[in-house]
Amino acid sequence: MTFAAMQLKDQLGPIGDVQLVEMAMAGEKQAFISIMRRYNQLLFRTARSILRNDGEAEEALQDGYLRAWRALGTFRADAKLSTWLVRIVANEALGRLRRRHGEVIPLDAAMLIPDADVQSHFIANADEQPEGAAMREEVRKLLENRIDRLPDAYRTVFMLRAVQEMSVEEVAHALQIPEATVRTRFFRARGLLREGLASEMDMGLNDAFSFDGERCDRIVERTLERTLAEGFFRAA
Repeated sequence: MTFAAMQLKDQLGPIGDVQLVEMAMAGEKQAFISIMRRYNQLLFRTARSILRNDGEAEEALQDGYLRAWRALGTFRADAKLSTWLVRIVANEALGRLRRRHGEVIPLDAAMLIPDADVQSHFIANADEQPEGAAMREEVRKLLENRIDRLPDAYRTVFMLRAVQEMSVEEVAHALQIPEATVRTRFFRARGLLREGLASEMDMGLNDAFSFDGERCDRIVERTLERTLAEGFFRAA
């Protein structure tokens, strides 16, 4: 079944996460849609930071939502829904990575030695960059490319801390690693990215791995199709 994008809009925005979870468990489809729309960007960026592939990240996110739906009964009201979902999606993405490479890759992966060219200069001369929107777009693309080249252990921490602006405590809880490890990995990731880039980094950071409405609609629609196929909700 295909749902028109206009039917998938988040109509329950003001409602808190705990109430949305309760409504979704009671079979309220719109509550599940609201949860997806509320956290699609965060969770896509989480999966994308691990898999480094847009298509695989979308698939991992859909699978993660289905896992989350099946486990909604285990969600504790005193927990934060965003970190609970990040952990589920991160594990799903790591499972795909493990199957791809045929090796065990835990969430608390060992820090890898960065590629030699990661520390090379990003921009030879800032004055040579295009101005305005063109400059911002150039910086965004540059950041995305360099973030992709970060060691695995740094990349996910950096995405959650810098791009999604999660706290150290939230990242540590979501990835099940010590807070000191989060701080260390984030510091080292920023050091690698800051090499030769200086202030240009922060200007384009919020636009990195942009999550447009079309991608959001696609993920919601495909996930809903799968929930209906598995009998989570009744077709309208």
